[in-house]
Amino acid sequence: MFDVKGKPSWFRVHYVKDVSTDGQGEIIPLRGGAKLEIILSVPSYDDAGRSTYNPANHDELTNVRGYRTFRQVVDAGSFEGQTTIGLGVRARLPFRVFTLTGQGGTSRIVVDVAHRW
Repeated sequence: MFDVKGKPSWFRVHYVKDVSTDGQGEIIPLRGGAKLEIILSVPSYDDAGRSTYNPANHDELTNVRGYRTFRQVVDAGSFEGQTTIGLGVRARLPFRVFTLTGQGGTSRIVVDVAHRW
């Protein structure tokens, strides 16, 4: 789940062989049997180029220990108005993506991955 200001103009979520960094294209190691690339049409920097999203650890955006399906969530960076997140899952499982209206003019992009086929 990702909270963003306003409504995103687009987003894309799909399985990939590897998730790579925005801009440089370097492959990011990602735990799991399958990898979802999540691309959001929201930059993680402001108009002056200052970062607006500063996670403590880009390789572990959140603790997914104990989850049945998720293995790792990584920040792949932000470049030219888009931000990429890598989601390692245990297998290539069905998923759906939808948006919800958040509070204060925000939107919530939800990536819902099934636990089984």
